[in-house]
Amino acid sequence: MTTPIKRAEQAVLLEVPPMRALTVRQPFADAIVHGHPRDGLKTIENRSTTVPAPAKHLGTTILIHAGKEPHELGEDVDWEQRPDVRMGIIGTARLVGVHIDDGGCCAPWGMRGYFHWQLADARALATPVPATGQLGLWTPKDDVLAAVHAQLTAGVAS
Repeated sequence: MTTPIKRAEQAVLLEVPPMRALTVRQPFADAIVHGHPRDGLKTIENRSTTVPAPAKHLGTTILIHAGKEPHELGEDVDWEQRPDVRMGIIGTARLVGVHIDDGGCCAPWGMRGYFHWQLADARALATPVPATGQLGLWTPKDDVLAAVHAQLTAGVAS
């Protein structure tokens, strides 16, 4: 006798390729999924002009991974009440577009001279999932994906 597969499990089994992750240094990872008290959600992730977002990932949901080291520009962020998780998946966001800065767009988060990866529909995980990050978009290990999937399908992401 076979066990019926739940609809959420079917979606995961049929998803090709697996969900990808993007490592973002703190405090900017928190700004993406939790928002900043003054500036709101960070909907732009700045990437060097040699790293455009791959077109095949536009429109997909990606995992937001908080990196090991803080970003040097983050030292100026006056933000005391934030989780500040390091080396873990802290949420998801949808990658909706990419453009190169045209000289001052996307304030307050966009930086001049960088690709702006446009993010939407950010959700924080209730419990961060420990993971070691990588540069660029990367595929987390199966156990990390399973732990994230369990939270998303249980409805414990905000």
